[in-house]
Amino acid sequence: MIKGLYEAHLPVSNLQNSIEFYQKLGLKLAWRNEDTAFFWIEEGKSWLGLWEGKEYQTPYHPSLRHVAFRVTYQDLKESIKWLESIKVEPVPFGRRTSIEPFIRPNQGNASVYFNDPDGNSLELMCYVDVPNELKNITEKLSFEKWENLVNSKLK
Repeated sequence: MIKGLYEAHLPVSNLQNSIEFYQKLGLKLAWRNEDTAFFWIEEGKSWLGLWEGKEYQTPYHPSLRHVAFRVTYQDLKESIKWLESIKVEPVPFGRRTSIEPFIRPNQGNASVYFNDPDGNSLELMCYVDVPNELKNITEKLSFEKWENLVNSKLK
């Protein structure tokens, strides 16, 4: 059924600043007009729409202002260095205090979070192959702890 993201939309306070930010992340501008810009996430498959204007700034729940970008496991391991290299600060997720990427064994995925210039929540996310005997772990694990756990189970 679902193969990836088709589109997501975020409100922005300054379209030009947001265009520069998303280009820094490596997204390609698909088109823009006076108050709207669309970026390809996967060219011809999925895109992100940015909408400038006070009518789009009405407060609402942060989960409605969130986009997750699919990356590889290896890319996620290097994500903090990459974000810092483009001067984007990672942020902790939820009640966590660490900015480091983490594994959710029970969900079969891993993430790191950051924000765009308007405080919209962004996430780099990948799938993780979880052995059946580890799928009941609900704790969020660091990559190091996860890899040590998986390696100990494979022995």
